[in-house]
Amino acid sequence: MKTKNGPAGFKIRHALEGDCELILSFIKELAEYEKLGHEVVATPSTLRETLFCEQPSARVLIGEFNDQPIAYALMFYNFSSFTGRPGIYLEDIYVKPEMRGKGFGKSLLANIARQAVEENCTRFEWSVLDWNEPSIQFYRSIGAIPMDGWTVQRLSGEALKDLAEKF
Repeated sequence: MKTKNGPAGFKIRHALEGDCELILSFIKELAEYEKLGHEVVATPSTLRETLFCEQPSARVLIGEFNDQPIAYALMFYNFSSFTGRPGIYLEDIYVKPEMRGKGFGKSLLANIARQAVEENCTRFEWSVLDWNEPSIQFYRSIGAIPMDGWTVQRLSGEALKDLAEKF
């Protein structure tokens, strides 16, 4: 997969089944950066089962600089009932700290945006931790806007099981 106007030596490719250990290492690095390392329970096996099965739950892009993996993005499709079209939700984007500020993250985002446009998606969205000011400023610089008035709601663990069993 070509990068359009990306940094010299940077290439983006679709992850392969053999990349599960690499993907997990990126997930763990991102989780540590977000101070959420204790929440990672994914394994290479669970990633293989969900990302490389007949109906994958998500897709992963790997960013390589001079043939070395330095970044990744994990995304999946969502749907807007208001527009009647799909969107892309970016679950994770991560660039190794020593490689930040060189255009690699922007190239990954531009690649996903191009994919969204080509596939007639009406949205490309993601969440960012409210304390992560460097990322927030970066997202503003590329034109992203916060979705004021909306808060994420989540059911997981026992609460998820409890609701599932009630009805």
